[in-house]
Amino acid sequence: MSGYDVVVIGAGLAGLRCATRLAEAGRDVVVLEAEDAVGGRERTDVVDGFRLDRGFHVLNPAYPAVRRWVDVGALALRRFPVALSVRLDDGVARIAHPLRHPATIPASLGSGLVRPADLLPLARWALPVLASPRAVKRGPDRRLAEAWDRAGVRGPLRESVLEPFLAGVLADDDQESSDIFVRLLVRSFALGTPGVPAAGIGALPAQLADTARRAGAGIRLAHRVSATRPHGRGWRVDVENADAVDARAVVLATGLTPGLDVPLPRPRGLQTWWFATDERHNDDGALRVDGLRRGPIVHTAIVTNTAPTYAPRGQHLVEATVVMPTTATEADVRRHLEELWGTDTRPWRLLRRDDLAAALPAQDPPLHLRRPVRLGDGRYAAGDHRDTASIQGALISGQRAAEAVLHDLG
Repeated sequence: MSGYDVVVIGAGLAGLRCATRLAEAGRDVVVLEAEDAVGGRERTDVVDGFRLDRGFHVLNPAYPAVRRWVDVGALALRRFPVALSVRLDDGVARIAHPLRHPATIPASLGSGLVRPADLLPLARWALPVLASPRAVKRGPDRRLAEAWDRAGVRGPLRESVLEPFLAGVLADDDQESSDIFVRLLVRSFALGTPGVPAAGIGALPAQLADTARRAGAGIRLAHRVSATRPHGRGWRVDVENADAVDARAVVLATGLTPGLDVPLPRPRGLQTWWFATDERHNDDGALRVDGLRRGPIVHTAIVTNTAPTYAPRGQHLVEATVVMPTTATEADVRRHLEELWGTDTRPWRLLRRDDLAAALPAQDPPLHLRRPVRLGDGRYAAGDHRDTASIQGALISGQRAAEAVLHDLG
């Protein structure tokens, strides 16, 4: 039997940030992680020499929490183009960030996807969050579809560009998500250039774990918690096939995992297919969507066009993401990939399929930007379900949980 000031359950981003803050404050803290590595949903596996993230992830260095607590330079971030490729009947149109790629504006306008009459409604919807995000947060919230209707956002820009792109980001094919959340998300995309670490998204939690250890936190892998129960003036944490651990406070940082008495929003799911190919079919690094919406894929990318480190030399890695629940088969996905990339996908090797039924918490309106981290009994909750469904939300929730623990322990 061992005793600590605080036990953190879960070594995802929220749990690691929480443990670091507690250790920096001088508290005796240990993190118990059920898996054999840190990261939670942010994991990278090596399969046949390819780096496969568990689902398609990107890191946005514009997030304030990332700027504050992550050494982005050490991650050797490979940044995606600030653009989107849209497959149409007559070819591929490219829509790019107009301020960063002003030379592409004529091509965007000539694509037929961005009609001049559609720009004013889009600006009416998007510009307020760029000027004053606080004002937007305090304003009324509604479903994204309703907000777009009210602003007059419609036509091919909405149907062929915004809807398929955001479906893959939000795991929401019906625009039911909070309008405020989506506008905040669009703001982060406008200000940052998301990418992936050269060693895979798992490099992010690995760095946070190193920081936690240097601060004095302990991290125990392959320690699956089976129960937490009151014990004396604190809590006893039961661990499968290991001794129980006592603590004055417990932080539940297990994401959307049920069973630990944390009230959770409903999950949204994404399915990612990973394919390997010997041939370089295209040099475009941007995400590609189907402007005609003729298949299950909401976005696809040749990841190695942006991050060559994700594949062995001379090989290429393609991801394809589908919103769950889905009945799509491998044949359905390959057929759609053929249309999107204009090539025969039969020689492509399927490396893995990731089914993430709880890829992120639903962001339903009205948006709750600060859900309580105190459970009221000496336990605390951390995870992006306490803030926003993002790396930013996970890190901030971990910090908030730590601050609450420190305040309550005195």
